[in-house]
Amino acid sequence: MDIKRNDDEIIAKLQLKEEHLSISKKWMEVGEVDIHKESVTIEKTITVPIVQEQLVIEKKDLHSRDSNSKDENLEIIRIPLKEERIEIVKHPTVLQEVEVYKKKFLESQFIEETIKKEKLNISTSGKAVVKEIKTSISQGES
Repeated sequence: MDIKRNDDEIIAKLQLKEEHLSISKKWMEVGEVDIHKESVTIEKTITVPIVQEQLVIEKKDLHSRDSNSKDENLEIIRIPLKEERIEIVKHPTVLQEVEVYKKKFLESQFIEETIKKEKLNISTSGKAVVKEIKTSISQGES
């Protein structure tokens, strides 16, 4: 409170103040996410038909006239036999593509804070007369 004395006059100056909220924000780490790939083994049973060659020998009795001529006409014939063999080849196939990125979402938070505001209280005693005159002061002046 400033007090000035001019002659017999006392002038008092009071400043009434009010709190204003100043809101600021800062980034804080709130957690961490670990991302990794994991290989899982799955047993698969698949039925695969395979082809095999078999040699079939059919005997036919032909009433031969000359039984001694059998040995003379004896021939050996070799016939290769084959079968299919299963060959397994594994190759990776892309099932899914996963993108990992951070995205910002706007969320409003409501805060409550108590602020103070000074008010002028005038109390009089006796026959004191108070006359109130309101003038506005710009924000830059004190």
